[in-house]
Amino acid sequence: MELSFWAKTSGTWVNAATVVLGSAVGVYLHGRVPLKLRRTVVQGVGLTTLFIGFTMARSIAQGRAGPVDGVILALLAMALGGALGEWMGIEEGIERLGQGIKRAVRGGGSFTEGFVTASVLFCVGPMTLIGAFNNGLLGDPSLLLVKSALDGISSMALAASLGVGVAASVLVVLGYQLGLSLLAGALAALVPDPAHDPRVLLATGVGGLMVLGVGLNLLEAARIRVAAFLPALLLAPLLWALAARLSVS
Repeated sequence: MELSFWAKTSGTWVNAATVVLGSAVGVYLHGRVPLKLRRTVVQGVGLTTLFIGFTMARSIAQGRAGPVDGVILALLAMALGGALGEWMGIEEGIERLGQGIKRAVRGGGSFTEGFVTASVLFCVGPMTLIGAFNNGLLGDPSLLLVKSALDGISSMALAASLGVGVAASVLVVLGYQLGLSLLAGALAALVPDPAHDPRVLLATGVGGLMVLGVGLNLLEAARIRVAAFLPALLLAPLLWALAARLSVS
């Protein structure tokens, strides 16, 4: 039986609501709590983000394609994806989008930083990909509901420090997750079990490396152009398929 639009996308709408609500609470708290406390909260989010990134990145080992180790495929995906992302100017494009929204809503403070950081943090992860697939294929929003709780807490902490730009990331969350859920039915024949498919696992691991970059940025330990690596998420399964084909021939 064909699932309804709501059944396929319910988790995404709940996720969007928690991001907006969490951001609103965070913006309300902005200026009402000491700067030192806000920085400590963001550092807590950063450390947790590093843990999530490390956990995700472990799935790279399960992305082996024949004799080609998943680490090699992830390295190629990150290197080629980063080069492609720089050539396409993705980081600058996202920043321009953030600046445009900032002018439209007259957001202040670190609007663009909040928009970019939250967009990448909320959209790159195993729960986003697998959760959207499960929601679209089976009508099961459970993973996205768990992600919603995490994103609500993270958006509150981020918005308290970075401002209303975090709330604007809901546009990216909606576009990305709705797209994944609605396309999941068409991909069912190719990815019957996304939780164990090596292509998905490799892409998840590559996403984990990007999440590590977000965590380092939140901790101000480095300045990594995370958005430039977004093409790596698409290249990872393509490289896996190429390696698998070459190993058979």
